[in-house]
Amino acid sequence: MNRFFNTAGHCKPEIHYKVDPLPRLPIVKHLIEGQHYFVIHAPRQTGKTTYLYALMNRLNSEGKYSALTVNVQAAASARDSEHAMMIVATAIFRQARLRLPESEWPLPVEKPKPDVFPFGQIGDYLAAWAEKNPKPIVLFIDEADFLTEDMLQTIIRQLRAGFEVRPEGFPHSVALVGLRDVRDYKVRTCSEWEQPDIGSLFNIKTKSLFMEGFLLSDMEALLDQHTAETGQEFDPAVRNEIFRLTQGQPWLVNALANQIVAEILENDFRQKITLAHVTQAKEELILRRDPHLDSLINKLREPAVKTVAEAIICGNALLPDSFGNDLAYLRDLGMITGKAPVKFANPVYSESIPRALNYAWQVSFNPDIADQTRYIRGGHLNMDALLSVFQKSCSRNMDIWLENFDFREAGRLLMLMAFIQRIVDSDGMIEREMAMGSGRCDMTVTFRSDRFLLELKLQRDRYGEEDGLKQIAAYIDRMGSDHGYLILFETNSEIPWEKRIYRKEVSQEGKRITLLGM
Repeated sequence: MNRFFNTAGHCKPEIHYKVDPLPRLPIVKHLIEGQHYFVIHAPRQTGKTTYLYALMNRLNSEGKYSALTVNVQAAASARDSEHAMMIVATAIFRQARLRLPESEWPLPVEKPKPDVFPFGQIGDYLAAWAEKNPKPIVLFIDEADFLTEDMLQTIIRQLRAGFEVRPEGFPHSVALVGLRDVRDYKVRTCSEWEQPDIGSLFNIKTKSLFMEGFLLSDMEALLDQHTAETGQEFDPAVRNEIFRLTQGQPWLVNALANQIVAEILENDFRQKITLAHVTQAKEELILRRDPHLDSLINKLREPAVKTVAEAIICGNALLPDSFGNDLAYLRDLGMITGKAPVKFANPVYSESIPRALNYAWQVSFNPDIADQTRYIRGGHLNMDALLSVFQKSCSRNMDIWLENFDFREAGRLLMLMAFIQRIVDSDGMIEREMAMGSGRCDMTVTFRSDRFLLELKLQRDRYGEEDGLKQIAAYIDRMGSDHGYLILFETNSEIPWEKRIYRKEVSQEGKRITLLGM
């Protein structure tokens, strides 16, 4: 059986293509040697667990440490703190039996009474293991952020208590690993966030390490393994497009490659991989909404995520929150870029998120106005006709459509995106350029051989048209065209619709611009 691209769980080199993860966090070896306690955090399916297993195996093969990776996610369902400690200790013992020689095992978790943890505290269990073990212990606590605040607080307090007697009487080095940095968790009671925050409790940590996605060289090394084993090549243009779409997000890289090789080409390694296959694979992933994308989209229900996502879609500036917590949270989720201008992290997310938000509109437009034959003649899309019909429909229905929509401000833009998506369907493609603070959303709509440039902008003040014309002219120039559309959505509900709806042909910096008000 050939190896394949992994899209579920940590990578196993005997069945999955896998790049060496250890160079991704080279400082960790130094932290372990210095008896440090530290944090590793990264978005889901970035390769954290694959990294931990590789490091555990490397350390154990070198023979200096007893290294163990233990997943504590199951403890999140515990009835109480004592039950949770029993689950964690049992997970440590079971994993040790699989990964370590018997002389390095901790004590078994025998229960003299049902549901009573015999060691009193998890810290006592770790201390007993360290005293018994002939080697220093290196412990990686994976999925730590799945624990309840109380349980995480309990574990951290006990790690801090045992820290001073390491390595003879407590683990030599410990890493808490999860989605978020431990500093972002606080002990919560009732409905209020109260001090102390868990980050201050874990003041023994030396470093908090964020695991980035693949570099281009990492992705190429992964694809090269497939070529070496099957002879099927990813040519440079295909590689560049996969990296452009994913920005190195490890799950997306593997998912796109697997979709092309296993699903579209059905493991026929004689077939050439083309750019069309990449586009098809991206579309199928977005429509299928695998758990990776689905879990990200479900986060849009959270107020902090909604605030940032809507600011990106509309191009709004974000009002300062308390210490930038909203941005830090979305960065930890992997949803946004870490540097200004803040955008969705990659083009796949940039397409998935708006399409998830506006999908109900896309499938529920009146069939009379969403009939493709009204706008497509001889294989060409009549964008003027499409926008005119949408304008008229807005004047009659937009207020009703937006009434109960959570993303009300972005809803105007999302509604037009949904209408265009409905018309172009599988024969076309929409690429969006969205960034916080940009003041607009730029779109390229490709339909077969036709290409249309649009700028969607909220009209907030008397400068909206002036600024928008300059922005769309610059976009047209950058895209090497001579014509584009500026769509201005009026935000002042007191202005009647008959004054909001207009159309003008404008020249700006030598570019032809069709200006439509809505």
